[in-house]
Amino acid sequence: MIVQPKFRGFICTTSHPLGCSAHVKRQIDYVRGQKAFTGPKNVLIIGASTGYGLASRIATAFGAGAKTLGVFYERPASGNRTATPGWYNTAAFEREAHKAGLYAVSINGDAFSNQIKQQAIDTIKADLGKIDLVVYSLAAPRRVDPITNEIYTSVLKPIGRAFTSKTVDFHSGEVSTVTIETAAEEEIAATVKVMGGEDWQLWIEALLENGVLADGCTALAYSYIGPEITHAVYRSGTIGKAKEHLEATAQKLNRTLAKINGRAYVSVNKAVVTQASAAIPVVPLYASLLFKVMKEKKIHEGCIEQIYRLFTQKLTATGAQTDSEGRIRLDDWEMRPDVQEQVVELWEQVNSGNIAEISDLAAFRTEFFNLFGFEFPEVDYAQDVDVAVAIPSIDG
Repeated sequence: MIVQPKFRGFICTTSHPLGCSAHVKRQIDYVRGQKAFTGPKNVLIIGASTGYGLASRIATAFGAGAKTLGVFYERPASGNRTATPGWYNTAAFEREAHKAGLYAVSINGDAFSNQIKQQAIDTIKADLGKIDLVVYSLAAPRRVDPITNEIYTSVLKPIGRAFTSKTVDFHSGEVSTVTIETAAEEEIAATVKVMGGEDWQLWIEALLENGVLADGCTALAYSYIGPEITHAVYRSGTIGKAKEHLEATAQKLNRTLAKINGRAYVSVNKAVVTQASAAIPVVPLYASLLFKVMKEKKIHEGCIEQIYRLFTQKLTATGAQTDSEGRIRLDDWEMRPDVQEQVVELWEQVNSGNIAEISDLAAFRTEFFNLFGFEFPEVDYAQDVDVAVAIPSIDG
C-alpha cells in the first residue's frame, strides 16, 4: 500500500516501515561513526522501541557490542492499518543487529504486567544468564495495577491553579494562548501510579529475587526537569510529581541493589521531540526556540547523541557524574545560563509572524514526522510498500 501521514489531533495514526528503518539506520550509523566504548554486555531495556529507550538499545549494542533484550508494547500491521512506529523501529534494529552478529531479542506486551516480567526473566535465564544494565524508559498513558487490576490514567495538568501561556500549532505555525485547568487530587495520584517509580521498583525487585542481576548491575531511568517556562505544566505539574517519585525510587533502589554492589540512577535528559512532548502544550514552542539557540551554539543533541554521551562521559565503568541529588544531568547544555537567557528573550518576542525566523519550528515539525517514518529524503513515499513487517525474534 502507499502510506502517507494521517492525523488525529497531534497524533499521527500511520507510520512508514521504510522511513522508520531509515530513522533507525541513521542512529546506528551515528554510533558506528563514533569511538567504540567499554560498556554493559547484557542489557534489558524496558520501553525499547522509541525515543531514549531505542537510543539506549542502539548505543549499547553498536557502541559496546552488548546483547540486548527489549520489552515494549507495540502493534503489528493489520489489514490496511500500518504497524506502530515502535514495531517498525524494532524490526529494523533487529535486522541490523543480527547482520552484525549481535544478540537482539524482543518481547511485545504490557510491561506493567507480571506475565511480561516473568517472560523477560525466563528469557534472561535461558539466553543471557545475568543482566548488568537495566534501562527503564516507559512512557505509557495508562497502567493496569498487576495486583488489584485497577486501571490508572495519567494526565498533563498543572497543580494548584490553572496555567495560561503561549503555545504553537507546529503544523500551521500559529502561536496562541492556551489555558490548562488544574488537576484533581485523584488525577495527580493516578499520574504518579502510571509514570512514577513504582513499576521500575517492581521490575528491579523481580529481577533481583530471580537472581538475574549481575554483581555491580546498574539500574537507569530517564527523567526531565526543564526550564521555568514549562515548569507549571511539567515539573510543577502532574508529570513532575511522577518524576519526583521516580527520583525518590532511585534512592530506594540504591539501597536494594547494595546487596549486589549495584546502583540506581535517574538521568535527567534534554528536551527532544517525542510523541509525548509534541502533545504537551507549551513544550513544542519552547523546544523550537531551544533548538535554534543550541544549534547556533553547536551543542544541540537528539536522543542518540545524548545517550552516546551518557555512556561515554556520564555513566562509565568507573562511576557516574551526578549532581548534589545523585542525578545524572544530560540536560547540562540545555540548562546553561547563556542558553536559557536567549530562549527567554525569544519567548517574549515570538508570535505567529516571526516564529519561522526566530525559532527552529521547521526542524521540530520534521523531527515529529521522522518519528513516524516520514520526511526522509532517501524514501520514495509514492511507492507501494509492504506494511506487514516481521520482527525476527517475535514473528520469524
